[in-house]
This record gives sequence, structure tokens and C-alpha cells, in this order.
Amino acid sequence: MTALFRLFADDDKKRVFWALFSLTLLVMLIGIGMRSPWPADEPRFVEVAREMVMGGEWLFPTRGGEFYPDKPPVFMWAIAAVYWLIGDLKLAFLIPNALCGLLTVMLVYDLGCRLWSVRVGRNAALLLLLVPQFLMQAKNAQIDAMVACWITLGCYGLVRHFVLGPHWRWFFASWAFMGLGVITKGVGFLPLLMLLPLAWYRWQMVTGRALLPNQAWSWKVALGPLAMLGVIALWLVPMLLAVWLDATPEHQAYMNNILFKQTGERYVNAWHHIKPWYFFIFSVIPWLWFPLPLLAIAHGKRFVARIKQDPVIAILLLWVLLVVVFFSLSPGKRNVYILPALPMASLAMAAILDGEQPKRWFELLVKGGLWVLGTLLLLVGVLALLHHPKLAARLADYTDDLTGIGLMLLVLGGLWLTCLWWLRKQISLLNAGAVTLLGWLVVGTWGYMLLDSMRTPQQLMQHTAQTIGEDAELGLIKFKEQFILFSPVSVTHFSYLASVEEQERNAWAWMKEAGMMKGNASEQQRFLLVPEGTTLNCFELSRGRSMGIAHRDNWLLLDADAMSVSCDAPKRVYRYHTDHPGHWLTD
Repeated sequence: MTALFRLFADDDKKRVFWALFSLTLLVMLIGIGMRSPWPADEPRFVEVAREMVMGGEWLFPTRGGEFYPDKPPVFMWAIAAVYWLIGDLKLAFLIPNALCGLLTVMLVYDLGCRLWSVRVGRNAALLLLLVPQFLMQAKNAQIDAMVACWITLGCYGLVRHFVLGPHWRWFFASWAFMGLGVITKGVGFLPLLMLLPLAWYRWQMVTGRALLPNQAWSWKVALGPLAMLGVIALWLVPMLLAVWLDATPEHQAYMNNILFKQTGERYVNAWHHIKPWYFFIFSVIPWLWFPLPLLAIAHGKRFVARIKQDPVIAILLLWVLLVVVFFSLSPGKRNVYILPALPMASLAMAAILDGEQPKRWFELLVKGGLWVLGTLLLLVGVLALLHHPKLAARLADYTDDLTGIGLMLLVLGGLWLTCLWWLRKQISLLNAGAVTLLGWLVVGTWGYMLLDSMRTPQQLMQHTAQTIGEDAELGLIKFKEQFILFSPVSVTHFSYLASVEEQERNAWAWMKEAGMMKGNASEQQRFLLVPEGTTLNCFELSRGRSMGIAHRDNWLLLDADAMSVSCDAPKRVYRYHTDHPGHWLTD
């Protein structure tokens, strides 16, 4: 640990780079291969990537054989490419975001070094690694960490050109990465908002730190959008050509959904995750962006003074503000939406605090909070070992191994408090960083193994497969993608996008079809798996057999005896078959 401190205290850019690179890589790799994809989004993206490799359909992503139109394909491409290369899906699905997280940290470090000093770059990168939201997203398989990486590259390129340049290669590269961001998650264009404060300072003719008002703003700036459109076209043009050539209703619906409903309509007229305009300001930033808001409060006077003194800090923070405002204007909000603003916020904060001494009340508050958290870990560990009923009820959706959880929390709490005592003379942020690393080492290994069985429907699907036998067929209604991903037997579903009523009618016709095949050598018995609380008109749930509980629902297996005598015909026949999707679990 002492040697690591010396490396980070060094002013040599290369040595600090490799120390920071090693630390970040360690944090990003913790837990990879030790857990399966977890809800809500991971199983969906992983199943799409698995089907890309298995079925060879890369242009139109599918889940359970049906087109998946909610997101562009880049993130799923990344998981699929790693899976194709290494052949291990459980290992592959977390690697793309781990690499994106590593790249984001190193970009912040490099930009801090170039704009100010090695110390500022190091502090900015370490601040970013400390922020809970950044690590939580970089260490899972959601899209947001990857799009944040492309957005950071876009900001990096604009700063290299307009502040440190002119640097036309980085200028056009920034637009290209914005295009990559757009075909990853739509909002990849966010670095464009930085042009507003850059232009403002250009017009104000700021003196002091030069913002290159002449050379960096030549006529070639107008060509930037071509680089972005060129990258977008690499996906968009083949997709549009395929839609035009195939001209099926499914292709047309995919195009309309991904180009219109999931972009402009989702922003202006969101249909879920509805939050008030102040959601990010009061419910996300104060907690998930720790310690940045608390540092801004603790060093308020210096914060204001440095913004006035250094236009680069002002430009970065104005961009962060514009990103938060942009997402606040939409009625639909999730805490991860503002993740792309974190790298530049950390960079600006490190520059503001460079050379500043910690405030005493800040040190006492953070250190005291860390001691309280460590003590709480020990207390919860004891309650888990005692199988306290209230705690058992709260953890029921995550694990049924309270003894294992209790032992893990006791070990983590003990190590946590020991670490705080050992580093008691160090600054509070170093204490926070040390216990953060310790927490990920324990939870990302031991914790992942304890929670994995309860965070997936694998046991339920294995029990169902054993119940129906190898020669039977399984249908799904009102399901989540993880039920396909973890099924050891082939599954049929009736359009994830259709209403439950339409799914039921198609499922009834599918099972009725099997009954009409009696006497045929190709006959296969068919079953339907549905959550117990579903309202059905064509099946009697009381005749179903419980297969177990997954994600708070009791799942029932229905056979031909549960079918009603008749059922209305579906408006349109939907039937999607996936052949033995869960084989990756035993490969």
C-alpha cells in the first residue's frame, strides 16, 4: 500500500499513468466471470448478443427470435463480439463495460494532465473512481457506461481542439465518437452542448488562458457533422436498405420504433419512469455523485473563484449543467441518464481543489460516516446470522442464504473498520477510496456467488425442464428475457411486444395445435409457463403446477388439462421459437 501511495504521489506522468491504469483495471475486473446476468436489463442485452452469435443475425437484434427495437445494436455487438472471441458468455458479458470504464478513467487523467498538471489528472481520475454511480454502471452490463465512454471521448476531442489545439484529427474524431454514441443509445450527441460555452468564450474574447479564438474556429468546423453522420450511416444505411428490400411488417415496425418512438417520442412524451423536474438535483446527485456535491459545498468560495478565474473549468461545469438540464426537461428520468456528465464534473472538481487543504468539518463528516457504515455492516451481519425475520423478508428477493450473507457482512465490516483504523491519519477521501476497493473485492467475489442463484430464474427453469422432459415444448406468457436466457430447453413465445391477451390467444392456439397432432410421429407435448397473478381467459390457473418463485412471482406450469374449451382467435399469429438457449450454462 505504501508503494502504491508513492507511485500516486509521483509527478512523473508515465509512472502515475501505469499506477492508475493498474488500479482501475483491478477494480473493473473484480467479479467478472463470477456471476450471471442480473435483472433488470442485463439478461435482455445478453440474450440479444447470444442470439447474434448463435443465429448470425447482427443487423436486426432479436430476443427470443423477435426483433428488439428498443436500442441500437452497438452495445449488444460488443458483448456478442467478446462472446464470439472467447466462447464464454458468463465471462464475456461484463468485459465491454469494464474496458469502457478503464478508458473513461484514463481519458480523464490524460486530459487533466494536459490542461493543468499530473496531480490534477490523477486526482480527477481517483475522484471518478470513487463516485458510486460510475463504478456501479462500469461493473454491470447496461448501455449507459458505454455511451458515457463515447461521450467522454467526444468531449475529450473538442477540448483537445478548441482549448489545447487546434487539433483537427481530434476534432473530427470527437464527432465520429458522437456518432458511435448515437448508435449506442441515442444521446451520444451530448458533447455538442459543449460548443455553447466554447462559443460564448470565443465571442467574449477571453484573455489569460487562450481558447484559440481564430485557428480552431475555421470553416472546417462546419465539416464536423459529416464525421458523425458517416459513423451513424455505417449502421443506418444497411438497416434501411434491408427494411426496403425485405418490406415485411416486422422490419417496418422495427425501423419506426427505433428511429422515432425510442428517440424523440421517448424524450418528449415518455411513458415510464416519470419523475419531477428536480429528480436529478435532489434524488441522484447528492447521493450517487458522492463526494462531488459535498466537496463543492465545503469549498464554496474557492469553487466560485476558480470558475471566474479559469474559463476551462467554467466550460466543463457549464456543459455538466446543460446535460443535467437536458435530461431534466424530459418527463421520463432514470438516475443513470446523467452518468455521462460525471467524468467532466470530476475533472473540473479536481482542478478547482488543486492545492486546497481539506476542510475540518468535511473530514470529520466523511470519516464519521464511514465508521458508521462499517458498524452497520457488522450489525446487519449479526442479524443475518440470527435469521432476523424482518431482515429475511427484505432479502427474500435476493438470497435465501442468510448465514452466508451474515458471514460475508461480518468479514467485510471487520475489514472495513480495520482499514479505517489503519488509515486514520490519512485524508477522508483516501479512507473512502480504500473501503470502496475493499467492498468491491468482497462483494464482487463472495457476494456475487451468494446472490447469483436468487437473482436469476435458473433453478426454476431447470426444475421446469426436468418436469416436462426433453421431448416436450415450453411456451412462455408475460415473461422477462431472463427466462429465455436461462432455459435449458427450447422455448416458444408469442411476441414480447404483444398484449397479454394476444399472447394468451396465440398460446392457446399453439397448444390446441399439439392436441390435433395426436397419433403423429412428430407429436410433442406442449406446456405453458405463466406467473400466478396473470389474468387469463383461455386457461384455468387453478389447474397449474407451481414450478417455484422467481423475481417475486410464483410461476405455474399449465398443460392441456388447464385449457378452456374455446378461445377467441388472435388478431395476428405471433410465434417465436428459440432452440435450447440455456446451453451456454453448461458449455
